[in-house]
Amino acid sequence: MLYLEHQHAVEIMKKKPKQIVRIALYVCGLIVVITLIPVIFLAYLYMTSDFKKPVGFEPADMQVTKIGDSLRAYGDDTLRLSRSGLWEIKIGGSAFERGEAYGKLTQDLLYQQEQIFVDQIRTFVPSESYLRFLRHLTFMFNHSLGRYINEEYREEIYGISLSCSNDFNFVCEPYERQMNYHSAHDIGHAMQDYMLVGCSSFAAWDTCSATGDLMVGRNFDFYIGDDFARNRIVMFCFPTNGYRFASVSWPGMIGIMSGMNEKGLTVTINAAKSAIPTSSATPISILTREILQYASTIDEAYAIARRHKTFVSESILIGSAADSCAAVIEKSPEKTALFTTDSSFIISTNHYQSDAFANDSRNIENIATSDSPFRLKRIDQLLHQKFPIDAADAVSILRDSKGLNDSIIGWTNEAALNQFIGHHSVVFNANRLIMWVSTSPWQAGPYVAYDLAAIFNGETGFSGEVADCLLTIPADQTIPVDDIFRIKRLTHEFKAAIAQEQTIDSSELAEFEQLNPELFATHEILGDYYFAQSDTAAARRYWQTALTKMIPKQSERERIEKKISELD
Repeated sequence: MLYLEHQHAVEIMKKKPKQIVRIALYVCGLIVVITLIPVIFLAYLYMTSDFKKPVGFEPADMQVTKIGDSLRAYGDDTLRLSRSGLWEIKIGGSAFERGEAYGKLTQDLLYQQEQIFVDQIRTFVPSESYLRFLRHLTFMFNHSLGRYINEEYREEIYGISLSCSNDFNFVCEPYERQMNYHSAHDIGHAMQDYMLVGCSSFAAWDTCSATGDLMVGRNFDFYIGDDFARNRIVMFCFPTNGYRFASVSWPGMIGIMSGMNEKGLTVTINAAKSAIPTSSATPISILTREILQYASTIDEAYAIARRHKTFVSESILIGSAADSCAAVIEKSPEKTALFTTDSSFIISTNHYQSDAFANDSRNIENIATSDSPFRLKRIDQLLHQKFPIDAADAVSILRDSKGLNDSIIGWTNEAALNQFIGHHSVVFNANRLIMWVSTSPWQAGPYVAYDLAAIFNGETGFSGEVADCLLTIPADQTIPVDDIFRIKRLTHEFKAAIAQEQTIDSSELAEFEQLNPELFATHEILGDYYFAQSDTAAARRYWQTALTKMIPKQSERERIEKKISELD
């Protein structure tokens, strides 16, 4: 009996290595499959990517002519640096001709803008592994981008890309990079923790306007650092097809963030709450470019918007001189709605207001947790204080940095209309075709005026100053610009010191608190500093003070509360 049991045990031992080997092979195979799936998927995306690069275009045999320090010419197209600090570019012709001229005239600016963009992304996202993830993420939902951008704009972007540097080819080649940059505003939705994509806009007409003209105002708060807004471009476009138009953006961007065409149709965009994009679609800036170039009424703009599938959710405020009013196109990847009002004014921030989105879960969450409702109510308060408004009134609203009921909420608070991060700020008189554009810094500088009727009719030349100096709205001398620059610099330095657990001089700590005592973030940062220095009593005191200030977002309040609870 014992012998049989021994033999049975021996047989089991003989079989065990085979079972172990089989299990090991199975596990290894599973690991290989799991590893290969994303590799195969990415390889598939690369093999099936379709940016639809235009072919058959040859650059013109011309060179850029520099006339003095501020003017460049490329055939009939020009680029000049105005006394205001704004770059003004005039381009015309076919799509490729416009793009080629744009690229040739702005070659150095294109390089600077790419360098700033890449550097700022590295600042926002210092982790190389996460940067690689974002690169793959961008490629994943942009890999068939060319299918969603029509041929005209692909040709224009291709013309620009011919003047782009190869120094950034580690991202991808110039044409693909420029295509991707046109979805930068959309990608910003997927990086809410790193980029601010919140904007405020409004329109007033009829009895709410001092002259009865349609007035539109907007702040464009697409923030990738102050350097990104250094070279702002005002583009005056005379396309072969469609309407002539003017827009404000940055070097290389042919899409529309803020613009007005010769028919008095205005377009401005405000981001709304979105999920992370998962597939290619039309970038918002390209959709709004088509509207500005080819629509003259709200109905025409709405029809264009409905034709396109988009990456993300967006509110598009359309002002129309032909309709003598304004409306908001509310668009998500799933549906499109038109929000109108019975009043002679309309407001748009970063949430939807139409019945179509009343039960939308993301919109409900956005209203409950973000700063968007505060800004909408603040605009409503200011409009009612100033009705009927003119251009100077519109600018004063855009410059406002207070909270509801004129409360003091601290400089740079996200609940304010003016957060001192704006890329640009614009006011339009749609009936008279006048466009006022902010100059540095932020909304504090003068707003220079462009008479688009005279420009589009050829009455204004581009060899000298293009803006109408008689219509300039002066700088706001009440804004403490130097203090705000100092606050921004100290904030950056303090966060870096906290991360490295470095000591900060007591005089700088006191200065930081005194410069901006009503901003919740001032006290949160000071609390973070003392916590890093193991002074938990001081940390608690500052964090509790932060909770007594106006905190615009629920997530920010919860973050501070969590820090205090972890001390307990």
